[in-house]
Amino acid sequence: MKIYTKTGDKGETSLFSGQRVPKNDPFIDALGTVDECNSAIGAAVALLPMESSFKTSREQLEYIQHALFDLGAALATPRTKAAPTKIEKTRFDPETIELLEKWIDTMEEQLPPLHTFILPGGHPSGSMLHLARSICRRAERLVIPIHKHADVSDNVVIFLNRLSDYLFVASRHVNFLAKRPETLWEKHKKQE
Repeated sequence: MKIYTKTGDKGETSLFSGQRVPKNDPFIDALGTVDECNSAIGAAVALLPMESSFKTSREQLEYIQHALFDLGAALATPRTKAAPTKIEKTRFDPETIELLEKWIDTMEEQLPPLHTFILPGGHPSGSMLHLARSICRRAERLVIPIHKHADVSDNVVIFLNRLSDYLFVASRHVNFLAKRPETLWEKHKKQE
């Protein structure tokens, strides 16, 4: 199978429903942003130290990457236009959301409490998780209008919201494990 199909040469692509849409369609924009988030998570995984203390982080992040592919399938299947069999095939269930919440709670038990904002940074993997979080927030903003037209399930929106929370806590956790102190936000002081 060739990587190039030439079917998108005129600026269109297909959704899983079979519908042809422009490549700047809201569904494709949301899909591309979810893909961008997934890529940032992949970079964060690649930057994780190979020490055993990061094994759980690696496993969780790789699980999330697979979940994002499932979420992409749900996004590529507009519920108002797709056949019921395709909608059922791409259903996004709440179990993954519950798993994210469990992982967040477990990591937070190990972290010092936050009393102010922190600046994104720290270990390269932690920094990349902050970037993934901000991309995830953008994906969520792009999915909201699609959701309002009943074209994606509530679980897609909830998952993206919870994922951005997870990525924030995961970045703190990676920095904690890597012994990289967090930089706390302070009101900008004017240089004299």
